[in-house]
Amino acid sequence: MELAYIPSPSSGVLHLGPIPLRGYAFSILAGLFVALWIVDRRWVARGGQKGTAWDIAFWAIPFGLVGGRLYHVLTDYQLYFGEGRDWVDAFKIWEGGLGIWGAVALGALGAWIGCRRRGIALPPYADAVAPGLALAQALGRWGNWFNQELYGRETDLPWALHITSTEGGRVPGYYHPTFLYESLWCVGVALLVIWADRRFKLGHGRTFALYVAAYCAGRFWIEYMRVDEAHDILGLRLNNWTAMIVFVLAVVYIVVSAKKRPGREDVVEPGAAAASGGAADASGGTETGEKGEADSPEAKDDAEPTEDTEAGEDTKTKKDAKTGKDAEPEDGTADAAEADAAGADPGDVRSKDGAGSAKKS
Repeated sequence: MELAYIPSPSSGVLHLGPIPLRGYAFSILAGLFVALWIVDRRWVARGGQKGTAWDIAFWAIPFGLVGGRLYHVLTDYQLYFGEGRDWVDAFKIWEGGLGIWGAVALGALGAWIGCRRRGIALPPYADAVAPGLALAQALGRWGNWFNQELYGRETDLPWALHITSTEGGRVPGYYHPTFLYESLWCVGVALLVIWADRRFKLGHGRTFALYVAAYCAGRFWIEYMRVDEAHDILGLRLNNWTAMIVFVLAVVYIVVSAKKRPGREDVVEPGAAAASGGAADASGGTETGEKGEADSPEAKDDAEPTEDTEAGEDTKTKKDAKTGKDAEPEDGTADAAEADAAGADPGDVRSKDGAGSAKKS
């Protein structure tokens, strides 16, 4: 008796007039946008500029899509170049078929190009990407549900996936929903990476390496459950070998990197640090300008003459009076000179101009 199961969609395409909306493509795009939103927030939190993550993604995403498709086509070439197959199908990415290994490898190359163009090191950016990439995979796996593909062995568990399609040699029945297992596993990987990054202050690419190692551990047992056609090497599927090798490389990187470059980067984007410093200088300059107008030496001189200035003026005035050279005496000094020439009493002049009297006293 069938108590419960996960139903498969009757079609993976929803048509809005002449426009087809494919569930597989929608799942991939939803994952990408969620990942970029997370990456941008994490990058800014690490000290980077807002928007940098999107600029680098302009390079990483196309490279990643091409890499994912290439890995799938090369490792499952019999689906496209075998007898009775049409090689043109290799370009029909909307029908499914992206290898995460190729997507990450070539996507990293694209990210490296984007980082170089911005003068940024790749490892800290990869650390910011890690949990977002895991969540992108979690959402992207639902594209396999829309296409009724990549399921596991038959089971009578209540969460079994009901396959109804017969396309491509599928046999209708109830199978392990490996797409769901991997989706939930990727959510757990994202949470693990976020926790470990906060707890241990991971840096220099170790956050990304932790994501890789954790994902590979889950991918190994999930891949072992799948029943779709694949190449076997020594009794294991090709993706199982890939998961094991990449897992070892990630763990080795974490250990070696922690010894050679402990801690976390202080500056992840030099341009952001310079921009924030310039903003602070500009803010400080404004305050200084407001205060400086009153505190500047020129303002002080205009507001209140110093004793040295008064003494200097007195000395100069006396010197000019003694030498009799062409000088331009000020205030009462000029009036006194005119009075002397007319035979008048200088005291009358001083009584007229108190300022002149003050300077001479």
